[in-house]
Amino acid sequence: MSFRPSQRAQRIEPFYVMEMAKHAAAMQTQGGPPMIRLNIGEPDFTAPPLVQEAAERAIREGRTQYTHACGLPGLRERISGWYASRFGVSVPASRIIVTAGASAALQLACLALLDEGDEVLMPDPCYPCNRQFVAAAGARAVLLPASAQARFQLDARHVQAAWGARTRGVLLASPSNPTGTSIAADELARLHAAVQGREGFTLVDEIYLGLSFDAAYGQSALRLSPDIISINSFSKYFCMTGWRLGWMVVPPRMAQLVEQLAQHLFICPSAVAQHAALACFEPESLAEYERRRAEFKARRDWFVPQLTALGLQVPVMPDGAFYAWADCAEAARRLGGEGMNSWDFAFALMERARLAVTPGRDFGANGTARCVRFSTANALPQLQEAVARMKALLA
Repeated sequence: MSFRPSQRAQRIEPFYVMEMAKHAAAMQTQGGPPMIRLNIGEPDFTAPPLVQEAAERAIREGRTQYTHACGLPGLRERISGWYASRFGVSVPASRIIVTAGASAALQLACLALLDEGDEVLMPDPCYPCNRQFVAAAGARAVLLPASAQARFQLDARHVQAAWGARTRGVLLASPSNPTGTSIAADELARLHAAVQGREGFTLVDEIYLGLSFDAAYGQSALRLSPDIISINSFSKYFCMTGWRLGWMVVPPRMAQLVEQLAQHLFICPSAVAQHAALACFEPESLAEYERRRAEFKARRDWFVPQLTALGLQVPVMPDGAFYAWADCAEAARRLGGEGMNSWDFAFALMERARLAVTPGRDFGANGTARCVRFSTANALPQLQEAVARMKALLA
């Protein structure tokens, strides 16, 4: 190599979800039974008809040029209307910034809020990419062990105890990846009050909010305070993963700062994706999304008890998203003895049952050596075949 890579780049750990996906793809090229992939968090549904038609129409009509850096005004208004109709929350369009996926929103938020050497409190386990956005801004993610009793979420007491001189805020996800669990509204209110008391920020990743199954948890954090920063996406509930379109909701005083960053870093989100996303909020599309949400819930309701019957305990029933965070220690002992951890167990499933799952090491250190994440974004027949293969292997 003729150049010296940055220290920042060298500190970035592999994204093991994608490493497992590459291994599964390589195995599939060698032949054998089809690989069942329960490792990637991607809906098996694609964008519904009206959205696809809107994209085609935008291309035909030449509406493919730069948009405003914060997104099409009409799309920001429709997102605002969705918050009002779905969650009963008033979010002015002026606080909504459309981004090139939730990833861009998280990058913008971290660059706007963090300086070199700052610290951000996050639960362990948590989504690994969120930690890397913090690191890319020169800050450090401080992982706090989150228990099943706390639904794998932070609480105000632990945040207060862990807050240090360099702490600037907290980054949560509700519902969470990998656990599919949400933070209770009253606990989030206490946590946010504690953070505000220290002049910090509360940043909540809500990309799975549309896929909530329990009314007790399926409410946006934005209903608590206009000072909460929310990240959302068209990828999961709206089934537009490869379109790379998301948004963020920021406090009024933060909007201009984020807009200036977006102008320099991204120019604007994809014009075609934005014009297509306008159709997400048509009644026909929303009805289809709700039908799909019911399907995701039915998959969860069938799959999680099957895992339990196989000795793969799910400590907390997911209340949203499409994941099951399972303790595989008992199943691993049956398969490979006392020394088998979740990484080895995941590879054993891949090699001996042609089943790809995600080992816990991606998501932190708190019990992750004994946990694996299953994605239930696949159709029910595939989930049934996966269970049949595990049952045969573990027998």
